[in-house]
Amino acid sequence: MALGKQVDESLKEASASLRNALAFAARQERPIVCTQIARMINEIEQIGSFDTILDKFEEMTHEKDI
Repeated sequence: MALGKQVDESLKEASASLRNALAFAARQERPIVCTQIARMINEIEQIGSFDTILDKFEEMTHEKDI
């Protein structure tokens, strides 16, 4: 089951906002702030990737059942 359209769009918006925050943080914040924002961006992107992997596993499981 792929991510719903609204969830996918919201995650993309959150990632875009965090990228904007990272750009500003890179100019004036401590490195740890930039690191944490970058980690949040990475976590958001991993949600979509992980969901895709789970979809593939489900497809494989259903193929074996048939």
